[in-house]
Amino acid sequence: MSKRRGGAPRGARADALRTGSSLGSGMAAAAEGIPETRREEQPPRDDAAVETAEEAKEPAEADINELCRDMFSKMATYLTGELTATSEDYKLLENMNKLTSLKYLEMKDIAINISRNLKDLNQKYAELQPYLDQINMIEEQVAALEQAAYKLDAYSKKK
Repeated sequence: MSKRRGGAPRGARADALRTGSSLGSGMAAAAEGIPETRREEQPPRDDAAVETAEEAKEPAEADINELCRDMFSKMATYLTGELTATSEDYKLLENMNKLTSLKYLEMKDIAINISRNLKDLNQKYAELQPYLDQINMIEEQVAALEQAAYKLDAYSKKK
């Protein structure tokens, strides 16, 4: 048992407080440097319900060093894992960017080919336009000739 500044052993003080005796209370008051006051007798408490506190002990210096080493080791492992995961994420993003870049290059080539083919089609259409105009003129002349033929036929049936 460790000695407190009042000289009373810690266990005796705790026992006196637990049982509520005036002698114990006087020792407790003396241990704390407070003048003793008479307390009413309290009924004894159930010992099963009372928890006793244990004095916190500082671990030995070797234990602290070992705990520190263990903590730093685990922290290093944790940080290594986090950095590895982040690095893997960046590698994945880099690969995705490369694939996307290749897809865009393919799409660019396809768009260039479509544009080139469209220009070719427009050029061919422009080359065919005079012939299409001639066809339209011939069609109009045929329609006019047909009308003339109907009129002639109608005139010939009248007589």
